[in-house]
Parts: sequence; C-alpha cells; structure tokens
Amino acid sequence: MTQTTTTRVLLTGATGFLGQAVLERLLSGSDDIHVTAVVRPKGTQSGEARLKQLLRKPSFKTWRDAVGRERAQEIFDARTSVLEGDLTGLREIAEPFDVVVHSASTVSFDPPIDEAFRTNVGGAVGLYDALRSTGQDPHVIHVSTCYVGGIAKGLRPEAPVDHDVDWQVEYDAAVRAADTAQVESRSPERLESFIQRATSTHGKEGPKSVARAAEEARLEWVRSRLVDHGRTRAQSLGWTDIYTFTKALGERVAEQKWAGAGHRLSIVRPSIIESALRHPFPGWIDGYKVADPLIMAYAKGALPEFPGLPDSVLDVIPVDFVVNAIVALVREEHREADGAPTPRDAQDPAARYYQVCSGASNPLPFHQMYESVRSYFRERPLEDSHGNPIAVPEWKFPANNSMERGLAVKEKLAAAGSRLSSVLPATARTREWTNSLHRMQTGLGSLRTYVDLYQNYTRTEMIFDDTHTRQLDRSLPRDTPEDQHFDVRAIDWRDYWQRVHLPALTEMTRAYTRAKAASRKRAVRSRGLNEGTDVVAVFDLEGTVASGNIITQYAQLRRRELSPLQWPAELTELFGNAPTYIKAERRDRGEFIRAFLRRYAGVPVARVEELMNGSLGRAVENSIRPGALERIEEHRRAGHRTVLVTGSLDLLVSPIAELFDDVVAGRMDQVDGVLTGYLAAPPLVDEARAQWLKRYAQDHGLDLSRSYGYGDSVADVSWLSLVGHPYAVNPDLPLYRRAKKAHWPVEDWRKA
Repeated sequence: MTQTTTTRVLLTGATGFLGQAVLERLLSGSDDIHVTAVVRPKGTQSGEARLKQLLRKPSFKTWRDAVGRERAQEIFDARTSVLEGDLTGLREIAEPFDVVVHSASTVSFDPPIDEAFRTNVGGAVGLYDALRSTGQDPHVIHVSTCYVGGIAKGLRPEAPVDHDVDWQVEYDAAVRAADTAQVESRSPERLESFIQRATSTHGKEGPKSVARAAEEARLEWVRSRLVDHGRTRAQSLGWTDIYTFTKALGERVAEQKWAGAGHRLSIVRPSIIESALRHPFPGWIDGYKVADPLIMAYAKGALPEFPGLPDSVLDVIPVDFVVNAIVALVREEHREADGAPTPRDAQDPAARYYQVCSGASNPLPFHQMYESVRSYFRERPLEDSHGNPIAVPEWKFPANNSMERGLAVKEKLAAAGSRLSSVLPATARTREWTNSLHRMQTGLGSLRTYVDLYQNYTRTEMIFDDTHTRQLDRSLPRDTPEDQHFDVRAIDWRDYWQRVHLPALTEMTRAYTRAKAASRKRAVRSRGLNEGTDVVAVFDLEGTVASGNIITQYAQLRRRELSPLQWPAELTELFGNAPTYIKAERRDRGEFIRAFLRRYAGVPVARVEELMNGSLGRAVENSIRPGALERIEEHRRAGHRTVLVTGSLDLLVSPIAELFDDVVAGRMDQVDGVLTGYLAAPPLVDEARAQWLKRYAQDHGLDLSRSYGYGDSVADVSWLSLVGHPYAVNPDLPLYRRAKKAHWPVEDWRKA
C-alpha cells in the first residue's frame, strides 16, 4: 500500500476572485494539500493578515458551516502559510513545491501600459526566475485568458499563440514609456496648460489649491497618456487591449522560461469568468466581474442601445468550472505522489493548454444572453431613487456606426453645456439644470466606457475550442462529485442567468444600495447624535447665514448715510465699477474684498455704529435665513462651539454676534475715528481661512473630523474640506458641482 504524501502548492493571486476560490477548493476538497500563498503587504497590513482574512469571506462559508468555525480555523492555520512579497521582487523560494498555480494578474482591461507589463509580464518573470534559481521542478499551472490570441475570427485552438513579439523588448519599452510620459508632462508648455486649467476651476480656492489641482491634472495626463499608449500598442500588434496583449506575453514568458527549460507547464485559459454554478454555493461572486457592470447599467435603463453582434458568441464560464479545472491539474500531482495512475501521456509536450470556455461545446449567442437578461428584469425590475420600477430598453443591435455617431454628438453637447454652466448665476433652476447635466455627463461617460471596453467582446467572431479541457474532465475518477466536474455542456444558460447569476447580482447591487442609503441616513442623523464640546460648527456669512453680501451691506449703509441728492451719484458710480468687481471676484475672493472695501474710506466709525444700533442693525438681523437660525440653535443644543467667519467688517456684523460663540470678521484701520479703506490684516478667505481653522481647532482642543462647516461659494472648498461634515448652503454652481461630486449635503436655508 502506497503511503499518502502531502502535495505542496505555491499559489499566487490568492486574495483575488479566482485565487480565493482555488484556495477554498484545495482546502475543502482534500486533506493532503498544503498551500503557500504569495501575498504582498498592503498598507500597514501584512501578507499573513491579508491571507487570514480570507477565511471570513463568503467563499469559505459553506466549508466553515460544514466543519465548524473552530475546526475550519485549525485546518486553515495548519495547511496554509504565506510567502510575503511582490512577484516582481520575489526573494529566493527555499521551500520545495510540487505544484505552482500562478493566477495573479491585473484586473483591469485598460490600465497604463507600464502597470500592465509589470504585473502580467514582470510578475511571471519574477516567479519563474525565482523558481529556476532553486533547481526545483514543480508542475506550473499558469492561468491566462482565452483572449490571448488577439483580434481573430473562427476557431481558436488550445495551442500556443502564433506571434513573434519579443516580450523583453516590449517590457523594456513599456517601462521607458512611463519615464517618457513623466518627462513630457513636465515640459513648460504642458505645465502652463495645467496651471491655466487649474486656475480657471480652482482659482477662487487659493494658490495652494491651484497648485494641487495643476499637479493632479499632470498626473491624470500621464495616466491617460499611458493608457492610450497601451491600448494603441496592443491594437497595432493585433490585440484588442493591453490586458490581452500582456497576458499573451505572460504566456510566452512561461513557455520560454519554464517549459523551454524542460519543466511541466499547463496553461489554463478561462473565458469571461462569472458567478459560481454550484460551488461554494450557486451565485457566489466577489464583486462585479467583467459582464456585470454592463448588465446592471442595462437594468438601470442606462444603456438604450449597444453595438454588439447578436450572433456573436459571448463566452462566459462559471468560476467554479475554472477552479475545478485548475484543481484537477493539481490533483494529477497528488495522485502521482500517491502512486495512482494519471491520464498524462508521457509523449505530451512540456506545455499543455486548456481553454475553460463554452463557445465550442455550449455556445451562448449574445442575443440569447440579452433576452435572458431582458426578460428577467422585465419581471423583476430594479427601482429608481423614488421607488418606481425601471423599464429596461429594447435593443435593436444596429448594424452600422449610428450609435457611435449619436454618442459623439451627445458628448459634444454635454461639453458645451458644462462650459456654459461655469458662467451662469446660481439659482434653483440653474442648479437643477447643472444637476441634470452632471447626471447626463456621468451617464455618457459610463456609456463611453462600456462601448470602448465591451464591444470587443460582444462583437467577437472567435470560437474557443475546449477539447483538451473536456478530456481532462473525463479523466477524473469515477467517484468524483458532480460539483467538481467542469463539462460546460451541463450548463443550461437560461437557467444559469435567471436562477443563479442575475439573482445574485441583483441582491449584491441592492445590498450595496442599502449600504449607501444607511450611510446617508447616518450622515443625516449625525447632526443630532454627534454631541460634544470638542466639536466646532463654522458658518460663512454672506450667502450662507445671511441673504446679503458685502455689496448689499454697503448699499444699505450708504443709502441711510447719504442725502437723497448724494445717493443717485453713489449708485451710478457703484454700478459703473461693477464689471471690475465681478472680474476681481471671479479671480480671487480676497482681491474683490480689498477692492470693494476701499469704498468705506472716509466713513465715520461713529456713524456706522449709530446705524448698526438702529435701522441698519435691524435689517442685518432680518437678513438671517430661517434655516441658519435653526441650524445654529441645533449646534448649540448639541454643545458645539459656533463660529461665524466672514470677510465683512466687524462693525457690520455686530447685531448678530450674540448668535455665535466667536465672530471672526475683517477689521479696518481708522484715523481719528474715520475708516481709511485699508484692512488691518489680509481677508480671511479660502486657504487663509483654512489655515486659521487649523490653528483655531488646535488652540481650543477641537476635533475637526467631527466638526461641521457651512459655505456657499467654491472659495469655501479649502476650509470645508477640513471638517468631517461639510455642507453646501445655497451654493454657487462651481460649489454645487463640487458638492455633488464629493457627496456633500446641499441645503437651502431660505426657509426653515
């Protein structure tokens, strides 16, 4: 009787969708397999901690329930270990292994060219070089994708990809491309364009905000450049995208460095991996996968049409079928180690290919998949934000470029609308229009992404052969349970979509929606629950707490101070300078305040105080918005410190000072009781207000992460961003857009 031995497996990509499913199957389906996972640290979390977290995930639930939590933890601890590090810099592999499963790869179709090469090609190089340096001879199972053959038609065999691309040359060029893009982004011409763009959108927030935005624009330009570089380079050589291109070169690395050196290599090529059919339970999925964003966008009514070929075969495979094929190859070694016969032919070449797919044996035409999805969501529609059922559109599958042309026209119209919104005044109507424009742009952006990424897969005319994979399935022992087989002909596609995948996908989406709704409710409740004396509520005055601004303040004061004969001339001069003030306001809030407050030169302080104690003071009190009074009182009841910060003169806000614990306002120099028109200190606006707030919190022992801020202008973004609870109150359009993007609450205080 042959003594049973332990098969030692090295697994990469264990924390990913496929990798965690492979790990679960190796642990739950056998007692004699030990897995060492290559896991890199992430932030402050070690690789070992990241691996241990997997046991708590839904993928392990069925096994945990079957053996008990404590026993599952014991088995996990005894039969797993971690090799901490990154594949591109993997240290020497000292421990001997019987099998290596390499499933790590980028999860994006369209990453920057250098990122794709470092992960999909550099990772393979690092792994195989480390293995070769030890003199080991494990069976390597290299997980790739069916789409490595690039743009083609007809049957795609389970064989090496026919190309003569030098992976080393392409890898070196990709790394250099990143350096080149960084250099180009720092040219004076590029930097000037970034500065101009940042100034136009962030100028009112302050110079640091402009610099930060310019640098963000530069980094985004670099990333976009490298994404375009990768896509274009891949297409120039006959691949759809950088993902499939680098996966093909990763295969070539495995063929040359491992199989070429006489070692056993099995290349497993899944097609589009989706939720499990049977194991660990029907519908198991870990986040949205390749086809899911497209499906959910359709279910939400966001895809009125799509440029796919109705007869194109959408090659989808449940994740457990891919896992079972990989585990079958692992168990070949397991059975060999136990002395049992295996199906491997001694004459097989060093490299073998297995396409785990459905196109050849159980094809799913795109129009059939579409009909399954459409009928499902017609019977069980999603609901919009108002609880109304969403009607899914009917696709006509246009045979020309009409959809692409229509999308391009809508994108141009949206861009023109965005430029227009930057100069419109802030009213309820323009805010609603801006909101509609934002939703339209978001929808168009998503649609553009779907079209660019997915049409290569919904217009393909490739059919992937799976002869070797079905032979591997037939070679499994007779007593192999059904849920460990992977013959794709067992799948009823309509049943899979309507009873397995779509219910799971819908529930995941609804759970995500519920979590977002709960988060929003917590944010709303936090005003009443977040009590404490270490919390500050900071209020802007003009346009936020009060309906007026420094112009109306001045006009009201001068109207009361000047004689009826003097007032018309003052009003005419004020209107005549309006264009100058408007330009200054658009450039810099502080510049505008300095320029306008010069008009107070020569005004007696005593006269201002007299007016503030009389009719003008009552007018200031009456200008306080009902919603502001309500919110100020709410903060005071919660024990919060309330602070009013304004660019207005301290003399002009004295009537409402008692509403707040502190009032921080502008102060003007005086000579013999007469205002000079010159401020005693720079205006406390945008970044200056942010710096003041940091120091104020420090001096008073306040926790800004629990604090609140209320502003109405994009100039307030710098300091609003410092508090844990920022609010946009009757905002101008630029702040309204920023608030919507950052998910800040937007409130109207003109009524209680």
